[in-house]
Amino acid sequence: MSILQAIRTFFFYLLLGTSALLWCSLSFFVAPFLPFRARYRFINVYWCRCALWLTRVFLNIQVEVKGAENIPQQPCVILANHQSTWETFFLSAYFQPLSQVLKRELLYVPFFGWAMAMLRPIAIDRDNPKAALKHIAKKGDELLKDNIWVLIFPEGTRVPFGQVGKFSRGGTALAVNAELPVLPIAHNAGKYWPKTGWAKKPGTIELVIGEPMYANGTGPRAIAELNDRVQAWNESTQREMGSLPPVTAPTATTDQANCG
Repeated sequence: MSILQAIRTFFFYLLLGTSALLWCSLSFFVAPFLPFRARYRFINVYWCRCALWLTRVFLNIQVEVKGAENIPQQPCVILANHQSTWETFFLSAYFQPLSQVLKRELLYVPFFGWAMAMLRPIAIDRDNPKAALKHIAKKGDELLKDNIWVLIFPEGTRVPFGQVGKFSRGGTALAVNAELPVLPIAHNAGKYWPKTGWAKKPGTIELVIGEPMYANGTGPRAIAELNDRVQAWNESTQREMGSLPPVTAPTATTDQANCG
C-alpha cells in the first residue's frame, strides 16, 4: 500500500470512529422517542450512509449493484456471504428496516451497544449454539411478521476473499418456517476490504442480488435442499465475478483411459 493510501486510510478510520461515537451518543438521547422505523433510519441508515461516503471519498471504494429488480416487496430473509465490515454498512442502509444476528456482548458496549439495542437485533450467545438457533428462529419469525428484513451471514463469520465457508441452515430454516423466500446476495467486498489488517484497496465492489428462492416443500429435507441451492448460487456467482477459481473438470486416470 502506498504512503498516500495509508494516510487516506488513517483519516478514514479516524473520521469513522469519531462519527460513530458522536452519532451513537446523539442517538441514545434522541432515538428512544422515535417510532421504530424512524428510529432505524436515524440510528442506522444515516450513519451507515456516512460510513459508505467516507469509504468512497477516502478509500476510493465504489460499489456496483446488479439485480436490484429481484428484491421482493415483502421483506424476507437475506442470505449473503461475509468477507468484511463493508457489507454490514451497505446492506443495513440498502434494506430498511433490517435486523441482523450479532454477538450479545456487543450490546454492552457504551453508546454503540446501547444504540444497537434499540434496533431490534437478534443478539445471541455464541457459546451456546443450540440456544442461539432457537433464539434466531423465535426472534427472526417475530421480525418477519413485522415486515422487517432479517440479514443472516450463513458462513457464521468473515471468510477471506477467494474462499467460501459452509452455509449453516439457520437462515433457510427461518424462511421455510415463515413461509417466505430467501434473497441470495453475493459480493467480492473482501477483495478491497480484507478480513484482516487495516489496509484497504481502491476499486469497485460487485454486489449481485439474485432472484428470491423458495423451498420445495417443508421440513428438514426442504430446508437442507434450499440451503444447498443458495450456497451453490453464491459460489457460482462469485466465480462469475472472479472471486473464486473456475471449476475444472476431473481428468481421467491412466486406468480409466486404458479401459476406453
